Amino acid sequence: MSAIHIAILGLGTVGKGVLETIETHQERLQYLLGKPVKVEAVLVKNLDKHKLEDSSILLTDQFDDILQLAKLDVVIDAIVGQEPAFTCAKKSIERGSHVITANKEMFAHHGKELLELAKKHQVSIGFEATVAGGIPVIQTLRKLLNVNRITKIEGIVNGTSNFILTNMREKGLPFADVLKEAQEKGFAEADPTNDIEGFDAYFKALVLSNVIFGKLPEPEHIVREGISHITREQIQTASSLGLKYKHIAKLEKQGGAIKCNVEPVLVTDAHPFYSVEGVQNALSIDADIVGNITLLGPGAGKLPTASAIIEDLPHLYEKQPLKFFDDKLNSGEQQVKTGQWLLFSKDLERSVLEPYFAEILNVSEEAIYVRGLTESMNKWEQDYPVVKMVPIEGEFSLVKELLLV
Repeated sequence: MSAIHIAILGLGTVGKGVLETIETHQERLQYLLGKPVKVEAVLVKNLDKHKLEDSSILLTDQFDDILQLAKLDVVIDAIVGQEPAFTCAKKSIERGSHVITANKEMFAHHGKELLELAKKHQVSIGFEATVAGGIPVIQTLRKLLNVNRITKIEGIVNGTSNFILTNMREKGLPFADVLKEAQEKGFAEADPTNDIEGFDAYFKALVLSNVIFGKLPEPEHIVREGISHITREQIQTASSLGLKYKHIAKLEKQGGAIKCNVEPVLVTDAHPFYSVEGVQNALSIDADIVGNITLLGPGAGKLPTASAIIEDLPHLYEKQPLKFFDDKLNSGEQQVKTGQWLLFSKDLERSVLEPYFAEILNVSEEAIYVRGLTESMNKWEQDYPVVKMVPIEGEFSLVKELLLV
């Protein structure tokens, strides 16, 4: 019986998880694919730091060695950064091999190009693991996009940020202390910038934008903000009002534009992300036919990410490979939208706020609740950029009660 011959690029946490899963689930894979899966080679950066138990697997630090393999059906990319991942993926496709990638940064910037190249060479690309680890969001979107149009998707797609915000609230600790704990537990890298400043979530949002809308948002419609500025006091104030900080990536079609916001948000207990804690990830999808679907699960780690990679294997051999959907954006007038926010400031006079917001309420010594038009909020941020404003999502019943007093 012939086999499916695979090369794995990278032997870090994810690469090891893939190697382990192929071994432990070999019988299941053979049943699904009709043939065994054989790892032929593993690419590493430093040969001195790695050793494989199976001596039949080529361990190399040269990608050309992998390209020269006699049989190579699938290349699994488990490395980070745009390069050499993009070059490796491109050369693999040109060789006639399928590609599966977990590299969100590379795929966010080069996904459309690689998919077009794959179509030319009659191979497929799997990228489920680029967005939410073990949550099958790409395949869910693929099924929905047969007829449904996605109007909005938002998600907690970075487990590190969610872990930090959860523990700051539950333990009453400052940001620096919880970040250190996350690093000690392996949830955050030695350099946590990508996670805590929102870059990781932003790259994932770009992948989703291409899948849903067939294009990326324009720079003027992108907001990216991390969580490193959030204080223990702000979290405690929000908690006293029944609100929780969540770092949320949101894509929404408004008029003729794609809006991409990656930022801290305050959610009420009516919001589907209110109970998403620790390193969990979640995605909420709004579509015109099915309505709302919420997906919840592990977003990172060795086995959840390996699961997403391995689950892509059967999809590579489907007759209709996954592709970006070219949605035609509605070019009509942008709908008038309202919102609600919490402003953290001790010194603001009501007279300063009144020209911008329809409802204003002091809810604590350090926070002011406001409600009004999104357009007015944008004007406020331009006029008073130093005043921190955090959006609130979900019905805020506490404020409604206070307004009635």
